[in-house]
Amino acid sequence: MRVFKNISLVVLIIGYTFAGINHFWHPGGYISIIPHYIPYPVLMNKLAGVFEILLGLMLVWPRTRIWAVYGIILMLAAFLPVHIDMALHAPLKLGTLNVTPLGAWLRVALQPVLMLWVWWHAKA
Repeated sequence: MRVFKNISLVVLIIGYTFAGINHFWHPGGYISIIPHYIPYPVLMNKLAGVFEILLGLMLVWPRTRIWAVYGIILMLAAFLPVHIDMALHAPLKLGTLNVTPLGAWLRVALQPVLMLWVWWHAKA
């Protein structure tokens, strides 16, 4: 089980770090899904990217891991309105990706799963 948990942790570190970098590589897709009621979408995208990178890297060290876990869970909760808004406005196109209503609602349902996954790493 320990090996599986270590692999899971590496997947989270790489996943969140690269997801954060992607906010800077492909900002248009992220900015386009930020609901109109959230101010400063360009800034919000950059902040999301910075925090995903920071929290992903904080998962590396046991001393900062618990803070990263809480931060990622809060971030996932903060992103829920974006995912719900996407689901309400699907189908839509994000670059070359077609987002169907089913796909968008599955993304909403995935958020609690991601929260539980990262929570699993709250204790060493």
